[in-house]
Amino acid sequence: MTILQKAFELIYINGYQATSIDDIIATTKVTKGAFFYHFKNKEEMGLAVINEMMQQTMGKMLLEPLLTAENPLMAIYHMMEYLLMQEPYLQIKYGCPTNNLIQEMAPLNENFGKALTKIMDDVLQSIEKAVERAKSLDLVRADVNSKQVAIFVSASYGGIRNLGKLYENADYYRAYLNELKNYLNRLE
Repeated sequence: MTILQKAFELIYINGYQATSIDDIIATTKVTKGAFFYHFKNKEEMGLAVINEMMQQTMGKMLLEPLLTAENPLMAIYHMMEYLLMQEPYLQIKYGCPTNNLIQEMAPLNENFGKALTKIMDDVLQSIEKAVERAKSLDLVRADVNSKQVAIFVSASYGGIRNLGKLYENADYYRAYLNELKNYLNRLE
């Protein structure tokens, strides 16, 4: 397991501030010298987790398929369903890794804020483009505001992740997915 993979795991479970370099070193069995060979400090490592792991994985695995799906609205729904109900790594009790870091670090560290903004910009733009594509395929009404849909879908995902984290109950996820499907159907 690489330093970044283990750092991501620990940050996801414990939070960035509660995860120390020593924690990462202890769980990866690398030396302090090896850690500092790759990263000059904890912030650089945290930014690498965001930029090299989170953003790239999300783009390839989740966002790119939205742009080529036969039915972009169903692709949005399936992306959310996958993230909430099927992705084995994302556990209900820990919430959303991106959302967690936004809440914890964006107000405290400008570099984290910029990196996390880039992730959210990619999410919003991909959903917006998917809705525009659905319009061009006559799957969505012409009067639907694609940007508003992207904001709503993204914000509601963050909210349901927080409810799931608080209550540790997948019934909340199922209720959200039912209502998301209703919402997306109303765009047709």
